Amino acid sequence: MSERLLECVPNFSEGRDPAIIKQITDAIASVEGVMLLDVDAGRATNRTVVTFVGPPEPVVEAAVRGARKAKELIDMSQHHGEHPRFGALDVCPLVPVTGITMDETVEWAQKLAERLGNEVGLTVFCYERAATKPERKNLATVREGEYEGLEARLKKPEWQPDHGPATFDPKSGATAVGARDFLVAYNVNLNTTSTRRANAIAFDVREKGRELKDDKGKARLDAAGNPTWQPGTLKSVKGIGWYIEEYGVAQVSLNLTDISVTPVHVAFDECLRAAQARGVRVTGSELVGMIPLRAMLDAGKYFLKKQQRSTGVSDAELIKIAVKSLGLNDLYPFKADEKIIEYAIAARSGKKHKRLIDMTVAGFTEETASESPAPGGGSISAALGALGAALATMVANLSSHKRGWDARWEEFSDWADKGKAHYVALLALVDEDTQAFNRVMDAFGLPKGTDAEKTARQQAIQAATRYAIDVPLRVMRETLASMEVIRAMAEIGNPNSVSDAGVGALCARSAVMGAHLNVKINCGGLKDAAAVAELRAEAAEIERQAVEKERAILEIVNAKM
Repeated sequence: MSERLLECVPNFSEGRDPAIIKQITDAIASVEGVMLLDVDAGRATNRTVVTFVGPPEPVVEAAVRGARKAKELIDMSQHHGEHPRFGALDVCPLVPVTGITMDETVEWAQKLAERLGNEVGLTVFCYERAATKPERKNLATVREGEYEGLEARLKKPEWQPDHGPATFDPKSGATAVGARDFLVAYNVNLNTTSTRRANAIAFDVREKGRELKDDKGKARLDAAGNPTWQPGTLKSVKGIGWYIEEYGVAQVSLNLTDISVTPVHVAFDECLRAAQARGVRVTGSELVGMIPLRAMLDAGKYFLKKQQRSTGVSDAELIKIAVKSLGLNDLYPFKADEKIIEYAIAARSGKKHKRLIDMTVAGFTEETASESPAPGGGSISAALGALGAALATMVANLSSHKRGWDARWEEFSDWADKGKAHYVALLALVDEDTQAFNRVMDAFGLPKGTDAEKTARQQAIQAATRYAIDVPLRVMRETLASMEVIRAMAEIGNPNSVSDAGVGALCARSAVMGAHLNVKINCGGLKDAAAVAELRAEAAEIERQAVEKERAILEIVNAKM
C-alpha cells in the first residue's frame, strides 16, 4: 500500500455494556475513509481496545467522535476493573502504518490532543513520542495514581495537563494521547487463580522488575534514600498479573513496547520459564487488539527452528505453527483475518479477494481463457516462474526431513527460505503484470480533445508502457535468480525428488522466455530508442543465461535418474 495510513488504538473504560461500546464504535466508523479493524472488549478489565486505520485526517476526526461519545456515556466515578486507568477515553495512541513518518505521527497526535481538549473538553496529557516533557514519556508515570489519585495530582503545578481543563472532572477523568511504534498487548494464561503468583511472574520478566525489600517487608534504599529495584529479564516489556473471572484464570498481562527487542515468542517462552520455576504452568496466551504479520511469521519460524524443521514453508503454515505453539486458541479461536493487521486491512478494503493469485487453479485458468485480454502471457509467465521456485522449495523442505539427513536440516531450511522468497516475489508479479496492462489501457482511454490533453495522454502512455516493460523484466530477473535454488536442489537435494527440480527448471526457462516476449512487444510502444536498446539487451542476456542454466540442470537431473 502506497497510501498514508495511521493506526489509532483508543482504550475506552467500558467493557461490559455492549450498547455503550457499539455507540462509541459507530461514532468512529461514521467517518469516511476509516476502517474499523478490531473491537476487543474485556469484562474483567472493564475496558475495550478499539483498532482502526485510515489517512491521518479522517483518523483524527474519528478519534474525536469516539471520545465525544465516550465522554457522554461513560461515568468514571462508577468504573471498576482490573486494568490501570484514569479516564473514560483512557489512552489514545497513534501508530504509523505506511507512508507516514514518526515525526509526522507526532504532529497528528498533538493535533488530536488539542482537539480533544478544546472541542471535547477532556483533560489531556501527551505521552511517548508526543510527550511535551521528558517525565511524561512513560504512560505508567502519566497515569500514576490512576483515576482515584487524579484530583489531587491536577492540583500540582508540575502536573497541569497539556490541553483541556486543569480541574478534575469526576465523570470523564483524563486522557493520555501519544505517538508510538506498534505495541502488542499480550496476555499469558496460567493454570492458577492466584493474582499474587501471576504478579510474581510478571515482576520476574518485565523490564522494570520488582522493588527490593528487606526481611521485614520494607523497601531497601540506596545511598540516596531511594528504593532499589531488581530488573526483570525482558527489555521493552511492561507487565502486571491479574485474575480474569470470565475465564477463571490468572494471567501475566504484558505490553510489548518494541517487538524488535522482545518479540512475542520470546516473551511467551520467558513467561513459561518463570512460571515453571514457581510451580505454575502456562496453558496458552491471548492477543488483545492486533499484531503485525511479521511478528506472527517470526514466531512460526522460531518454533519450527526449535523442532529443527525447515522454516521455508507458506505464511499460512507459519501462522498455524505460531498459533498452536503460543496457545492462542486457549480462551477462544484465533482469527487471522481479524487479529493480523495486514490481513484485516486487506479484508476490510476488499483487496484480498480481488487478486488473481487468490483464485483457485481452475478459476485462474478459466479467467485466462475468457475473452478478457488480461491476465495474459505476462501473468502466466510470472505464475510459471513462481511454480518453478515453489518446486525447488518443496525439494528443499523434503530434504530437510529426509531420514538420515537430520544434521543437514538447517542447510536445506536456508535453501527453502530462498526459494520461498523467490516464489512470493513472483506471485506478486502475477497481479502486477495485469495491473500494468490495465494502466496502458487506461492511458489510451484518456481524453485527447485539446493539445494539452494530447500531451498529457502521450506522457501517460509512455509512462505506462515503460511500466509494462519493467514488470516482465522483473519476472525475468527474479526467475533467473530462482534457478540457483533449483540447481542446488538438483545437485544436493533428496534424490527421490530430482525430477521435481527438473520440472522446476523447465518452468523457470519457460517463464523467462515468456516474459521476454512481453518485454519485446511492449518495447515497440516506447519512443526512447536508447532505453529500448538497453532493455532489449538486458532481456536477451537473461534469456541466454536461463536457457544455459536449464540445460545444465537437466543434465544433472537426467544423470541421477
